[in-house]
Amino acid sequence: MIVLGIETSCDETAAAVVTDAREIMSNVVLSQIEDHRPFGGIVPEVAARAHLEHADHVIGQAMKDADIGFNDIDAVAATTGPGLIGGVLVGAMSAKAIALAANKPFVAVNHLEGHALTARLTDDIAFPYLLLLVSGGHCQLLMCNGVGSYTRLGTTIDDAVGEAFDKTAKMLGLGYPGGPLIEQAAATGDATRFDFPRPMKGKPGCDFSFSGLKSSVRRAIELLGDDLDAATQSDVAASFQVAVADSLVSRTRKAIETAKESAPNLSHLVVAGGVAANHAIGDALRSLCTETGLTLIQPAPALCTDNGAMIAWAGLERFRLGHTDPLDFKARPRWPMDPDAPPAAFAGVKA
Repeated sequence: MIVLGIETSCDETAAAVVTDAREIMSNVVLSQIEDHRPFGGIVPEVAARAHLEHADHVIGQAMKDADIGFNDIDAVAATTGPGLIGGVLVGAMSAKAIALAANKPFVAVNHLEGHALTARLTDDIAFPYLLLLVSGGHCQLLMCNGVGSYTRLGTTIDDAVGEAFDKTAKMLGLGYPGGPLIEQAAATGDATRFDFPRPMKGKPGCDFSFSGLKSSVRRAIELLGDDLDAATQSDVAASFQVAVADSLVSRTRKAIETAKESAPNLSHLVVAGGVAANHAIGDALRSLCTETGLTLIQPAPALCTDNGAMIAWAGLERFRLGHTDPLDFKARPRWPMDPDAPPAAFAGVKA
């Protein structure tokens, strides 16, 4: 079984071809970082126009790299939400056009489910497993019970963790995107110099919060004033990064305890999303797994950040269970993984 996957939910135009033998035949990603760098963040209109300009070429390159034609694929999958709606529409309409022209089934994929199922592509793990989803737009803990079946255990009540990295990097004058730049600066910094708070640590439940941490970083930077030299930047970055890691570990520990109540044989923690590429966070979660008897699954960085392979695989998982979607399936800017989860106070669309 061969599936073409298309991803355009944010600032990467991506396409890939994946097989049910877990072979990635091609995986093409065109980054828009240089388009957005002057603005210090993603501009939705700029992103949508870039997707429109490059989608055809990226899809064509993915098919060329896989050395197949559209008649050779079994289905076409595309991110159909959540995300920046202008970009989502470009990918979804491209996939629908290919499906119509080649007379192939169309599969609508939830972008977050693409991240959730990547571990089954890379490591072939079985359900159920616990997922820590950490990205620029989301920070959630989910029990993955099966394809299309997820139970939300925790979510951010304000900012996503990737957003906190980006804004902290901006306050430090490091540039964009913030995640890799913070990690790079932190590598030479003293993580004990600044005692930043660990939001929600020790509180009941599994929810996250990062707005207070960002505010604490901002106050520290303001107090430093002209003393914010390169070495101090590194110390702030390292102190911030360890605070984030501690917060993630604290809430994930609570989620493991909760998950084991219903799934006592739980054996895997999966970390996915762009922030999962951070080595310090990965090391902290690996220590937690050693302590709690779980195995940590952390896909390669190229499969943590947005890519077409995860969408092709999620589409394949759905397709082989008999799930297809009509060509009038509507793109969605919001698409919760657990639609039955209760509203989270102050979380808004990030829940």
